[in-house]
Amino acid sequence: MTRRQAERRYVLLTALRWLPAGITFGMIVLLPLERGLGLAEIGVLMSLQGFVVLGLELPTGGLADAIGRRPLLLAAAALAVASTWVFLMSETFAVFAIALVLQGVFRALDSGPLEAWFVDAALADDPHAELDAPLGRAAAALGTTIALGAALGGALVAWHPVPGQSALVLPYIVSTAVYAIFGVLVGILVREPHRERVSLVFAVRETPLAMRGGLRLLRGSGVLRGLVLVEVFWSMAMIGFESLAPVRLTEQLGSESAAAAVFGPASAVAWGLFAIGSSSVALVRRRLGPAGAAMVMRILNGAVVVLMGIAVGPVGLLIGYGFAYLTHGAAGPLHNALLHRQSGADTRAMVLSINSMIAGGAYSLGLLVLMPLAQTTSTLIAVVVAGAFSMLGAIGYLPALREQRRASG
Repeated sequence: MTRRQAERRYVLLTALRWLPAGITFGMIVLLPLERGLGLAEIGVLMSLQGFVVLGLELPTGGLADAIGRRPLLLAAAALAVASTWVFLMSETFAVFAIALVLQGVFRALDSGPLEAWFVDAALADDPHAELDAPLGRAAAALGTTIALGAALGGALVAWHPVPGQSALVLPYIVSTAVYAIFGVLVGILVREPHRERVSLVFAVRETPLAMRGGLRLLRGSGVLRGLVLVEVFWSMAMIGFESLAPVRLTEQLGSESAAAAVFGPASAVAWGLFAIGSSSVALVRRRLGPAGAAMVMRILNGAVVVLMGIAVGPVGLLIGYGFAYLTHGAAGPLHNALLHRQSGADTRAMVLSINSMIAGGAYSLGLLVLMPLAQTTSTLIAVVVAGAFSMLGAIGYLPALREQRRASG
């Protein structure tokens, strides 16, 4: 498979994988709120998902390096269908918790194998291929698809064709169907070098070896440790613009359904800006270098979240929300390209899992702090704290910046 062929498949599957997330964007908070849960309870639920991911990231990353990317992607698609349906059926905290645990397992299985598969194929075709541009194109496709999905989700909420049912139900039904289609296409399009039939004994034996290889790489690379550290801080900004923004909008508009109807189109615009940011990666890298560009984008992202928090009224909030996604879109591909240059084919999924594990763990802990803070003080204060704290993460790029300067000098 050529690099271009692999990229086309990667972009298509990335877009389809994230379409359901766009359709239900923001509703993961609004549906439990509508069904009687409080913000503190929702914070616990969302952190529960994060802790499941935290516990499974390393084993699933090692498993993907040991037995291949395709089996994990197929399992993730099946769990995506199951977890979305259970979440839709949930009425109590306990059932929501089951749905979020299933979703945590899905996220852990899904974290990294598709991107690792593409990078393996691209570097096998051209060992010197630049990675940030194709990763940026995939991220742009992701943003565009989520934008379209958010517009569709908002339209489905506004349409509300089934009287007596919540307007938030139909988007989850559509998302479940899309996840099923994604699983079918993974089975058709993702192809790997032939492996001997993998037994349970082989998987149990090889997974810890792959995990140890990734951890040795982390211990031996200051650059990699710095990149992973960035995620601790950036996760706080993500809570601000992803989880707290719809809550803030609900407060301003007066109901969850009203917020969902506005948040759909607003999210469509925001993810369109995310796609623009992702598409600009090559231009930004040429001017500042990969590490310098990543550092600047992370600082700008945190600053915009602070401004989003202090903005007066829903218009100011949504403008800040859009610019948060613009900088977020540019930062992600730059960060991941730096990660891939610190790993090899035998540790690639593991390195992505380590990065995701730290991000998920920090996100979960942050939810346990920021959601209660929003409930006891205000969402304004919680959003500002999230953005200000996230800007400190720019220091994590200093080792990569020094390495970049040594290479260019």
